[in-house]
Amino acid sequence: MSELVWAALGVCLAFSFFNGFTDAAYSISTIIATRVLTPLRAVAIAGVGNFLGLFFGKAVADTIGKGIIDTTNPAIAAVIPQIIIAALLGGLLFDVLTWWFALPVSESHILIGGLVGSGIAAAGLDVVKWGGVTNRVLIPMVVAPLVGFLTAFFIALGIMHAFRRRSPDKVNRGFARVQVGSSFFASLMHGSNDGQKFMGVFTLALLLGGSIDSFAVPLWVMLLCGFVMALGTALGGWRIIRTMGSKITRLEPAQGFAAETAASVAILTASRFGIPLSTTHTIGTAIMGVGATRRFSAVNWSVSRQIVNTWVLTFPACLILGYGFALVFKAF
Repeated sequence: MSELVWAALGVCLAFSFFNGFTDAAYSISTIIATRVLTPLRAVAIAGVGNFLGLFFGKAVADTIGKGIIDTTNPAIAAVIPQIIIAALLGGLLFDVLTWWFALPVSESHILIGGLVGSGIAAAGLDVVKWGGVTNRVLIPMVVAPLVGFLTAFFIALGIMHAFRRRSPDKVNRGFARVQVGSSFFASLMHGSNDGQKFMGVFTLALLLGGSIDSFAVPLWVMLLCGFVMALGTALGGWRIIRTMGSKITRLEPAQGFAAETAASVAILTASRFGIPLSTTHTIGTAIMGVGATRRFSAVNWSVSRQIVNTWVLTFPACLILGYGFALVFKAF
């Protein structure tokens, strides 16, 4: 393989690690906020769940590797490694900036925005599969948060109604045990969706480097990417955990269970159809949804607005960053 392909593989692993580092917040922030598990135990559960989730199909990896950029286009075959490196470097820069300000972002939109921007810079608009970007990225970007909010709202409302005659303390003690399972399920679903994105990019780089003959994710790639992401998760993204777990709304175990379950079901459905869903958006709005069941003012809408603004900014910002890095590579 060429040096550029090796570089693309290295940057992909770095991004996978940082994805695990920051996305630990999304699947375990609720169980830490409800004080059901200590942070170390929660991170351990998330690491195992993220790793095992990679083995739940490969539809999302196929979407990232084959559904965003037209790799069969003759104009792009020779520059795919540069496109991958530019997209990931732009994404890493955006990731670090938002992590510093404790703002949760969508790794899906970071990665896909970077790929679209670097692809355009390298070979023009025709190399982007705009139908795939629209149907599997832009439309879910709007729909997923609404689904997360409404599903969590109605699950939490149903719990409140079903247990209205019991004391809140007893209800929360019961849900504290159940929430361990829902938190693990959320981590599992995160791995089944977010983890596969980097497997797709990694496999694409291997294909172009001549190490494999067709786009099929090898088992060793799944194990390597899973280990690297789980390692990042084990170190945790404590800044973002505080934002997701305590700054949006106050959570009790019953509400934490509702948010995790709603988000997990949405992510499971998306993974089944190969949609690289934003787990950040889904879990974040699910937390807002359970908060809204108490009263509208129970949600810190100022913090929520900052998070939503960052989500809206992510795709175009990373498109521009990917475009810029690709132009730098093109100049040399």
